[in-house]
Amino acid sequence: MNDAQLTQMQDGKGFIAALDQSGGSTPKALALYGVEEGDYSGEAEMFQAMHDMRARIILADDFTSDKVIGAILFERTMDDEINGMPVADLLWHDRGVVPFLKIDKGLEDTADDVQLMKPMPGLGALLARAGEKGIFGTKERSVIHAANEAGIEAVVAQQFDVARQVCAAGLVPIIEPEVNINSDSKAQAEAMLNVAILRHLGTLDADQLVMLKLTLPEEAGLYDEVAAHANVVRVVALSGGYSTDDACARLAQNSTMIASFSRALTEGLNVSMTDAEFNAALGGNIDQIYRASVA
Repeated sequence: MNDAQLTQMQDGKGFIAALDQSGGSTPKALALYGVEEGDYSGEAEMFQAMHDMRARIILADDFTSDKVIGAILFERTMDDEINGMPVADLLWHDRGVVPFLKIDKGLEDTADDVQLMKPMPGLGALLARAGEKGIFGTKERSVIHAANEAGIEAVVAQQFDVARQVCAAGLVPIIEPEVNINSDSKAQAEAMLNVAILRHLGTLDADQLVMLKLTLPEEAGLYDEVAAHANVVRVVALSGGYSTDDACARLAQNSTMIASFSRALTEGLNVSMTDAEFNAALGGNIDQIYRASVA
């Protein structure tokens, strides 16, 4: 584990950029950027268009550790290059941004009001390769749709099982049990989730460090005890479909959380923008999310 990167994750002022859209979410992310499905042919061209968008973001003037302390990458992005440099190396050595890798393979069908992660064959090999490429940590996502105690326990138990494998590989896992923002029982689900997380944190060894990525809660400060736990490096918030304004307003009410936004980060960006227009628009988003993260 890189001690400088760990210190930045523990104490750095700023937020984590989520640049990890994968196969299913890529067409939507590209459409919001002004790249329609008719503009590319096949998966290879689609992912190239996505890589070009991510590269433009990473190379933007304001995408540095002054405000962005980490970035979550898709596996293809980790394996690619920007300006002739491996992406993780460029992030850390050129931008000062700590690189993470999304490792989950998507979601199972809903059962007990939750979606568990699909099996991750070859996880050990992927974690070893990520370490060799300079990746600091991972991110793995599940979804909770309602306040179902059995389902929530299953999600958290699976997340911590994966987290232990990540820790054993020398990386720091970001545990992400997302709560659906449209759930009719969102507040109750979050209360159950908080209890389950604290219980499972108590099962970790002292050297097993984790992060958590959680939906902005209905009850401000709900996850303060989680954030203060000795095994927790940082608690970050996902935007979950909230607008940038709404997500930032909610985040500012939770002083122990920082942002890890995806759609909110790229809101208003368009492929047709000049570099000056693009940098100004992205810089505005970065500044707004940064201010909410350090509020």
